[in-house]
Amino acid sequence: MGHGIVTGFDGSARSEAAVGWAAADAARQGEPLRIVHAWPWLGSAWSDGPAAAPHRGALEELEGLADRLRGTHPGLDVVTEAVADDPADALLARAAEHRLVVLGSRGLGGFAGLLVGSVGLAVAARSTTPVVLVRDGAPAAPAGAADRPEIVVGVAGESSAAVLEFAFAEAERRGARVRAVHGWEAVPFWTAAGWMPPQEDVELRGAELMDVLTKALAPVRAAHPGVEAVAETRTGGAAHALVAASAQADLVVVGRRQHRLGTRLGAVAHAAIHHCTAPVAVVPHD
Repeated sequence: MGHGIVTGFDGSARSEAAVGWAAADAARQGEPLRIVHAWPWLGSAWSDGPAAAPHRGALEELEGLADRLRGTHPGLDVVTEAVADDPADALLARAAEHRLVVLGSRGLGGFAGLLVGSVGLAVAARSTTPVVLVRDGAPAAPAGAADRPEIVVGVAGESSAAVLEFAFAEAERRGARVRAVHGWEAVPFWTAAGWMPPQEDVELRGAELMDVLTKALAPVRAAHPGVEAVAETRTGGAAHALVAASAQADLVVVGRRQHRLGTRLGAVAHAAIHHCTAPVAVVPHD
């Protein structure tokens, strides 16, 4: 695992929110922050044309933003970098050298993107390093809805080990608690009122899944004994359960399977990114 945080900036409010969140997290952990501005035509003949105006403005904002961050977080090591490259490729090339990638996200309808709307999606789907997507308006240093911040993590079988480790490690760093959620669909049956699940079956299946979830949490709880953790199962499916549980979360953690055909995110990750108001961490796993 690399060290420090890399984030992208394109002059938009969404990317500025992501940079602010990344700076607060880097300062909290005593890690360096690298801010990347990527522009395909940087340094070329295009840099003097009309298409370069947003790029020049973003560079000026980038330097001003870095100065403000150093003032807000004294001692924070901030490095800025402007590169002539596709934004997604530039960020992916630097991802492996860092612990975390942080990018802006529109949520509810798409990704902010750096110059193009697909950058956040492309990086989250292809990065071997966890990617956090931050919505515009998200606080740079969330305080949680209660006395302690909370991290919500979606749990889906044995493949969740790496996702759980990330969630518990982040909770340990932040002094947060973990809410581990498993969502499932109840099998309905037909009545005069329509399709309904038998209540006794729901309760039995819920108890069985809670036992499985508790066992899945045992190793990571043992590895992080100081982290308070709550386990819960919810009906309505994995995506619905995760979004519902995240209403007051400071960070939502979902998994993304690696080595799949293509570079697509799963349905649960998409639901979290589009519908959770909290920042969403997408964690790759085998």
